[in-house]
Amino acid sequence: MGEMEEKIKQLMKRKERVKQAGGPEALEKLIYKKGMLGARERIEALMDKSSFVEMDMLATHHCTFFGMDKKEIPADGVITGYGKIDGRLVFIYPQDFTVLRGSYGEMHGRKICKIIDKAAQVGAPVVGICHSGGLRLHEVLGPMEMFGQLFYRNSIYSGVIPQISLVMGTVAGGQAYSLGLTDFIIMTEGSFIYVAGPAFVRTQIGEETVEEELGGAVMHSEVSGVADLVAKDEIDCFKKTRQLLSFLPSNNNSFPPIIDSGDNVEHRETKLNNLVPVNSKVPFDMKELIRLVLDQRDFFEVKPKYAQNMITDFGRLNGRSVGIVASQPLVLAGVIDVKAAEKAARFVRFCDCFNIPIVTLQDTPGYMIGTKEEKKGMIFRGAKLLYAYAEATVPKIAVIVRKAFAGAYIAMGSKYIGADQVFAWPIAEIASVAPETAASIIFKKEIEGASNPEKVREERLREYYEKFINPYNAASRQDIDDVIEPSETRPVLIRAIELLASKKEEKPRRKHGNIPL
Repeated sequence: MGEMEEKIKQLMKRKERVKQAGGPEALEKLIYKKGMLGARERIEALMDKSSFVEMDMLATHHCTFFGMDKKEIPADGVITGYGKIDGRLVFIYPQDFTVLRGSYGEMHGRKICKIIDKAAQVGAPVVGICHSGGLRLHEVLGPMEMFGQLFYRNSIYSGVIPQISLVMGTVAGGQAYSLGLTDFIIMTEGSFIYVAGPAFVRTQIGEETVEEELGGAVMHSEVSGVADLVAKDEIDCFKKTRQLLSFLPSNNNSFPPIIDSGDNVEHRETKLNNLVPVNSKVPFDMKELIRLVLDQRDFFEVKPKYAQNMITDFGRLNGRSVGIVASQPLVLAGVIDVKAAEKAARFVRFCDCFNIPIVTLQDTPGYMIGTKEEKKGMIFRGAKLLYAYAEATVPKIAVIVRKAFAGAYIAMGSKYIGADQVFAWPIAEIASVAPETAASIIFKKEIEGASNPEKVREERLREYYEKFINPYNAASRQDIDDVIEPSETRPVLIRAIELLASKKEEKPRRKHGNIPL
């Protein structure tokens, strides 16, 4: 027994040394002074109490180059394992910046790849808490191989298990590409993501820049669109992560949890009858409409500061998760530009991957036109939205609140590209082009030949509106299923979601489509 006790003591000592990571001084200097939590503290803050189980705690590097044989790297700079969040299984890998700045070495990468494989095997989400100085150059090609292995796993398990990246501090180099392959990126204020830092950029291309401009949270959430959310601090980041996971299933073969909100299924919100101006040129806040429709007036918005003319968020209808895609008339009148099309397309495809019904709320005058958008590749990039909706097999329900013109009408969840049910409010304006444009072309000769062209133009435009630009014309063609009172929107959507809960749709067999990327 004495010999066994000694072996156990040695084991405990070894594990305790691993838990100390870079040591108290490194923790104070690199983490606490910057208002951050240590890697293990981050696990405790995110996961259910005492639920975390660590894997490969004793793994470390095997490099002997450049003096590495004399370096001890506890856990090789990354903690990997699994536990529970709100009682559901989740895998996690926080990088430890106190250990060689969280650099990505060969065993570091092997540990991450192993738990991603395990997560896919058992069907559970993966959350990466990313804080790394980048590739560990001392190990030459070993880390490069494992970057490739990580990218491969991010890709093949995309649409199989949810992959979420939390950025706390700096993530530099090749690992930035891994973040781009995951489903959601949440950054804390003061964190950074870039392929190459300011010093590297200065050396290689002679450009002077600073971290905030190159890869700060504000830039990535408002300009590049890389970040889905920005949290004010780490605790807020973990709160947002738990909220996000609550709307998602564990994998592509399951469904999101149904959560009883206690909200009245048949509640008719009379405020909706007076929320939206009848004049379609007068803007209103679509987010207020969304609040009045969803359970407990609560939703979780994704990319709230990027392409704000398009809203993408998660919410619940009678406890069931739904993905909301909506025009925002307050920004660019709700027109769809390149950024809005790509933002919505990515969100639609994610919902389709994970069995989340899509609810579309439309009030858009069309796709953005003009030389600027054409030069950005509107035809190619705007088509992503069409592709995403047409490809999706989850329940698709649309409500035309007001304007629904031209290609944007088709793109945003129309019957023409596979919507299951489409409803319209009585003030809806549905047309192949903006009414003024159509009337000016159709009645051009009559208007130009009239003694009072303006009067004739107004008369013909009014006649055109009354006959064609209303929901009843669309209903007569079965392009929409019903015209509903605005206050009925919530119960109508709930009934549609319940009707389509067991929907099954098979697309033509293929290896995969070729979305216009």
